[in-house]
Amino acid sequence: MSPIKKVILFCHRWLGLISGLVVFIVSITGCIFCFQDEIQDAMYSYRHVNTKGEYLQPSRLVANVKKQYPKGSPDYIYYYGVNRPAGVLTNMGKDGFEYVFLNPYTGEITHHEKPQTNFFIIVEYIHLYLLLPPAIGKWVVGVSVIIFMVIMITGLILWWPKRKSDRKRSFTIKWGGRWLRVNYDLHNVLGFYATSIALILAITGLAIAFEPVSKAIYKVANLGTNVKNEVVEPKSDSLKRAGVSDKPVIDIAFSYARKHAPDAQMFLIHNDPSVAGAIGVGAYAKSMHYSHANGWEFDKYNGKLLKAYIYDKKSPGLKLTEMNYDIHVGQILGLPGKIIAFLVSLICASLPVTGFIIWLGKRKKPRGKKVKVAVHRKTHKKQLAAV
Repeated sequence: MSPIKKVILFCHRWLGLISGLVVFIVSITGCIFCFQDEIQDAMYSYRHVNTKGEYLQPSRLVANVKKQYPKGSPDYIYYYGVNRPAGVLTNMGKDGFEYVFLNPYTGEITHHEKPQTNFFIIVEYIHLYLLLPPAIGKWVVGVSVIIFMVIMITGLILWWPKRKSDRKRSFTIKWGGRWLRVNYDLHNVLGFYATSIALILAITGLAIAFEPVSKAIYKVANLGTNVKNEVVEPKSDSLKRAGVSDKPVIDIAFSYARKHAPDAQMFLIHNDPSVAGAIGVGAYAKSMHYSHANGWEFDKYNGKLLKAYIYDKKSPGLKLTEMNYDIHVGQILGLPGKIIAFLVSLICASLPVTGFIIWLGKRKKPRGKKVKVAVHRKTHKKQLAAV
């Protein structure tokens, strides 16, 4: 082995030992989360409703939630799809958030829960923060993911066969061999097949956790430029706070979105107090998918349209960053994509385990053991006769 490869091998082993446990946890939780929508749809009846006419306006849903939680601030309203419930995320102050589900056609509250008690939200927080405080956890996970990316690349360099005659053997697992050999092949062969997808999952995960990564992806896709209309936040005209309509602004925003995106399956409305002077609504082409969206921002005081994000007019960078979540969980390709993301995450979880077994096996190899030298009996007799 060349000196360069010895250095690469040293880095590969020790970086793997440092980050292995975190990579295992993050990968396993990623496997579980891939199918969270399908699993919850099968488990919980409140995630389905019967279609009955037209959606109620968001102000009606908010009013029903306020009756139940008068001290709450219903800041986010979700219309998940024709046969799905509406959801209202309500800020309860010191008590955290309450997630209220309603029938979007009747306004009836069908279910409510604190997000932190939902199993898949817990899985997501483990995946993102290891249940540590977010400011600490995201860095522990982020650094481990970056190390894992280095490990994948160094592993590929170490594994790549020099001779063409070795390639066929290197691309397959020798199932009939000893278990240590099978383990070695599982580590190398599965690692090779998973590398490209694993790197994509790692980069998209970093973009979710770290805004600078997301901005870097945006700039790279836009060839180093920012589109001013996309990066400048809309602001309310503070001189015109008198309402121009008797309708609540969230209803104006929702009606506008439905009119201008009639084929959209899902709508998300935000009335976040931290967003200065604007109410936003997004219209998504497919239910439970967060890409291919049109969006609009309205002045929360008078309902004036401040800004529009039309999908066909978005820059490549904005389209790509909005696809980030769908790419990360695999749903950008539908069910086959989720299956691929699940399998690759499972392989990533196995790599620290199989790698540790390889490392442990090499450490346990006996050293300094005398090597037996086979001597042909006839030659031995001749030597004795000569003596």
